[in-house]
Amino acid sequence: MAASQTLQLSSLNSVEILPIQVIDIEENKIQEPAVDEFDYSQRGQWLRAAVLGANDGLVSVASLMMGVASVKNDIKAVMVAGFAGLVAGACSMAIGEFVSVCTQRDVEISQMKREKRERSLESDENDEKLPNPGQAAVASALAFAVGAVLPLLAAAFIKQPKVRMAVVFVVASVALVAFGVVGALLGGTPVVKSSARVLVGGWMAMGTTFGLTKLIGIDHGIQI
Repeated sequence: MAASQTLQLSSLNSVEILPIQVIDIEENKIQEPAVDEFDYSQRGQWLRAAVLGANDGLVSVASLMMGVASVKNDIKAVMVAGFAGLVAGACSMAIGEFVSVCTQRDVEISQMKREKRERSLESDENDEKLPNPGQAAVASALAFAVGAVLPLLAAAFIKQPKVRMAVVFVVASVALVAFGVVGALLGGTPVVKSSARVLVGGWMAMGTTFGLTKLIGIDHGIQI
């Protein structure tokens, strides 16, 4: 009798342990995808605004400064043109981003109203997920200014025109590579491909601005 009772107790213990092990396995299976799989699209909005703003500021102001320097050796003219490009570009980016995000917000609100007319409580919760136009505008303007100030600082303390243009080009190239790497790491995209795309695009913009400005300024005798 004692042996049969011990057998029954052991069998009951084994039956009680198995569900606990199964539950642990199922919990691990549920938790694994949340760790391994990350939705990089959640970073899409602010990442796009930051990378685009900094890249545009850097390329626009560096190209503008190199274009002016191609026909004018005066450092004051180069710096004033660069500063004007910084202010104008930051304002343009802020206004453009504000209008774009407002349009996106209006479209999303209209879509939610069409889909959830009968569920007003859920629509209130979704309002928190809507894009913020003011925040996006400020972020774009600041990002543009950060990118634009780099070539200005690079050229501010160099007196020789050719050396100044070379330094602006080198600083802009290094910054473009850095922006490409940061964007690739935050977005989960290939680093080399992203950096090369940003760098080549910046070179094309600076080279085109420098060449066309020099061609027009010299051949047509334009005085700045």
